[in-house]
Amino acid sequence: MSSHHFVKEQQEPALVILNTNGVPFDLIAPLLEWVPTVLVAQEEVYTVISWGIKIDIILADLEFQRSHYKLLEEQYPVRFLGVQHKNYLEEALQYLIASKHGAANIVGFDHQKVSELEPMLEFIDLVIWDGPVRYFPVKNGNFKKWFTACDIQLLAPEGSLIEVKNEEGIQVLKIHSDNRITLPEGNTWFHSNGLFWIGEFFNTFP
Repeated sequence: MSSHHFVKEQQEPALVILNTNGVPFDLIAPLLEWVPTVLVAQEEVYTVISWGIKIDIILADLEFQRSHYKLLEEQYPVRFLGVQHKNYLEEALQYLIASKHGAANIVGFDHQKVSELEPMLEFIDLVIWDGPVRYFPVKNGNFKKWFTACDIQLLAPEGSLIEVKNEEGIQVLKIHSDNRITLPEGNTWFHSNGLFWIGEFFNTFP
């Protein structure tokens, strides 16, 4: 086997699917390239199965487990992970951290709540997919990336300052509720005194 195609177990980012509303399979497909551990909230199980994705863990309350126990046979070796009060993501992250996963893609999470995830970033790297936007954290406040000409969104606590530098110059943004900016093609540098998130828009959506 080529070493290029060998992936150590738990090394690839897990995939947590909480909500598929507005999310086409075309977005999910690239995240499956390295056969990640797939965890799915109970409401999305049949949508994910219809996409032909093999589920490893169903995040489900006791009632769902009782009424859908046949899934354990039909989707073997899938298993249930018990959830109370619809705390699907909390249970999923606790499981992934305990099983020493280093990273996870989370599909269907409200980007306006990313601050709730920040305490977890000490233990696991997270990327959030909310509709057509992929959000990733910049933990140390400094980041550089080459972008095509595009729009991005910046998320940080209200009033935070983020410096953005590229061929068009330097601007310092004071963060408010919606910080969507247009970048030219080329390298862009970002700097802030604290953690912030960058959201990239994907145009593959219908």
